[in-house]
Amino acid sequence: MATTTGKKVETTKVKANSAHGLRDLFEVGLKDIYYAEKILSKTLPKMAKNASTPELATTLNKHLTETNEHISRLKKIFEVTGIKPEAKKCAAMEGILKESDEMIKKTDLGNVRDASLIASEQKVKHYEIATYGTLHAFAKTMGENKAADLLAMTLDEEKKADAGLTKLAMASINNNAFKADALTNPRM
Repeated sequence: MATTTGKKVETTKVKANSAHGLRDLFEVGLKDIYYAEKILSKTLPKMAKNASTPELATTLNKHLTETNEHISRLKKIFEVTGIKPEAKKCAAMEGILKESDEMIKKTDLGNVRDASLIASEQKVKHYEIATYGTLHAFAKTMGENKAADLLAMTLDEEKKADAGLTKLAMASINNNAFKADALTNPRM
């Protein structure tokens, strides 16, 4: 047990198949985001179908196209790094998408649901930005320049998608969803 400021803190025991270096962390991260992108590609059509604003449906369908491109790009990254292309369950993405599905069930079709869809998709984008940013830094550190370039492309696309969602939300959807509050809560 280690101590910090007089408190005893237990360290976690390492599993037999744990990561021992940066390359191991890189591999785990690649497999994690590969799974995340694959599950997202199955979820985005439902999100688009539940959008009432045509611009949001179009945006979500565009994200589906980009997600499929990201999957293809990840396959190239596996190839150039010599890592076996495998998907490792991503509990974080599953949690975000489960929450999104619950919000669809708890909201009426319209601006409130659209606002929740944007919020869910932005949570997805933020997870992807964090993951691709980390993987890019790992690849650069390891001298995996081809992988780093491919990861940088995806990272840039994820950032642009996030900015587009914010613009869409702020243009009208959030305001229209807020107006629904006045109808259901006259004190506002």
